[in-house]
Amino acid sequence: MKTRTGGFPVGFRRGGSAWQKDLDGLIAWAKDAGFEALDLGKDGDQTARTVTAAGLRVGSVDLAEWQGMISPDRAKRADAVARNTQYVKDCAAGGARNFFLVCLPEDRERKRAENFAFLVESFAELAPAMEAEGARLVIEGWPGPGALCCTPEGYAALFKEVPSDAMGVNYDPSHLVRMGIDPLRFLRDFAGRVGHVHGKDTELLTERQYELGTEQPATFAAGLGFGGNHWRYCIPGHGCVRWVEVFRILEQAKYAGCASIELEDMNFNGSEPGEKQGLTFGGRFLESC
Repeated sequence: MKTRTGGFPVGFRRGGSAWQKDLDGLIAWAKDAGFEALDLGKDGDQTARTVTAAGLRVGSVDLAEWQGMISPDRAKRADAVARNTQYVKDCAAGGARNFFLVCLPEDRERKRAENFAFLVESFAELAPAMEAEGARLVIEGWPGPGALCCTPEGYAALFKEVPSDAMGVNYDPSHLVRMGIDPLRFLRDFAGRVGHVHGKDTELLTERQYELGTEQPATFAAGLGFGGNHWRYCIPGHGCVRWVEVFRILEQAKYAGCASIELEDMNFNGSEPGEKQGLTFGGRFLESC
């Protein structure tokens, strides 16, 4: 399964549901369904080699320690850098090169500029170990509590302060759409930094936006799974991202990674048959783009 534009391998991110915990069974299903890549969690040092030995590509593994890298405590930051340095080496030996994280600070109430300074210090210390393994951090811009590097401002500041090629982007347009940031403009601006792509979309619900607005929680209306007042995450093709253009921009930038579906969709999550459907439908859509 490859995208029609760019020929990028299509894979998916391993989830936490019961059927996905059996790695051997998950690999067998993925191959039978036509997927070519699998994203792994913080156990990449134990699982990456199993995935590559089965003939699949490792799209990304989660970096072992996230919040410790952005801790006010210097000793904690040093410990996090040391742990991640060893983890990167161990994962790279198994064929993993992309290390996924969200820049979530340990103290989300602290001033953002202060947390950003901790981030810069830690990432600069980790960069040489990443470079030695030909590895790259792929930072996702999920706008969680206190999260840094979610917007063009944040990414640009990081790449200025830590210019190493080991600093990269996990391009997930679903988060940009929900924040009102043009996902195609962002991609054009940062295409050279993209090391990994999440195949996840966002549906914008204009009627709910009219009824509920964007600033306050609803008083009576039911909430949306994997969503907010007027938006919800969904599989590619069920939202508003222009995927053919996404892949065209990546092709022009000589992107060499894959597109991995991150299944967060209230219409499919929650059961093994539904999740397999969601992954398959999303994969086939990306294959057509």
